[in-house]
Amino acid sequence: MRYALIGCGRVSGSHIKAAIKNNLEIAALCDIVPEKAQLLKEKYNLEAEIFSDYKEMLRKISPELVAIATVSGTHGEIATYCAENGFNFMVEKPMAMSIAEADRVIAAAEKSGVTAGVCHQNRFNIAVQELRRAIDDNRFGKLSHGSVHIRWCRDEDYYSQDDWRGKWASDGGALMNQCIHGIDLLRWMMGDEIESVYGSVRNVMHPYIEAEDIGVAVINFKNGAVATVEGTVNTVDNLEETLCVFGEKGMVLLGGMNASAVDVWKFKDEYSDDESKRDIAEKASNVIYGNGHQSLYYNVIEAVENKIQPYVDLYAGKRALEVVLAIYKSTLTGEKVNLPLEDFGSVEMTDIFIEK
Repeated sequence: MRYALIGCGRVSGSHIKAAIKNNLEIAALCDIVPEKAQLLKEKYNLEAEIFSDYKEMLRKISPELVAIATVSGTHGEIATYCAENGFNFMVEKPMAMSIAEADRVIAAAEKSGVTAGVCHQNRFNIAVQELRRAIDDNRFGKLSHGSVHIRWCRDEDYYSQDDWRGKWASDGGALMNQCIHGIDLLRWMMGDEIESVYGSVRNVMHPYIEAEDIGVAVINFKNGAVATVEGTVNTVDNLEETLCVFGEKGMVLLGGMNASAVDVWKFKDEYSDDESKRDIAEKASNVIYGNGHQSLYYNVIEAVENKIQPYVDLYAGKRALEVVLAIYKSTLTGEKVNLPLEDFGSVEMTDIFIEK
């Protein structure tokens, strides 16, 4: 399958390694800084053609699958263009920076009939898959509550790498960039349908960026469960991404750097293989990006071949985005935000941390 990557920055290596392992024909690499694409080509000894204009690349190469790993603020625009011109694609998180933009991507993809997904690769973690299976099998019974804690470090060196980082229009802050994976998992596990969100974000230790470095929230689900979010880049080193789910008949805590290890697996009714679940601790669990890109790619490739939507579709991407934007809006208004969120974008947070 002929493949092209748009965006050759920090996460691009994970995409290329997944493409290689899934035997894709890597036909083209595109970046507005062609030198980045050239470095990636040389690092992985690729035969790919280099482009600086993604529209020119798409016209010339006509790939069967496109991965979009550009600046967050450009995801929606590029994804919409791919959809409108009939190119199957997967887009990095967040899929867009506003609800309206996400809806445009979805509408364009549905109109053209392309296969399209979002890179929430941690859904493919073995531990995450086992937790999801337990939920689907109703092993928890009635869900009580859950939580996600993303406690990572991003210092001034990180933000100074690119001028788009930490800005409301192009990136958002800790919740939008670093924590949206954990927020996606929490919503997916706890029932998806949300009644309301109440949250608060602050910029405590990063005065050189526009957006938040710490965010907390309470989420009320329509099934009666409640959940909390804590996401930050204010730790002195990367610490953890933990996901907890509690129900009337069981409790599970996934830990490690990206919810890839089973720290607690306890149910009132034990299954014969429960002990093996407690031993799950994926290799390289200290790698922030996780190990899921290869499986994500495999799934998207199958979806393209069968002309169906992938496991993590555009609606899943929108749901994760919606929670982050609801937390932002709650901060802005000082009130709880009811879902669905009709429209809100990260740019509406501009200047919120500037002293009046």
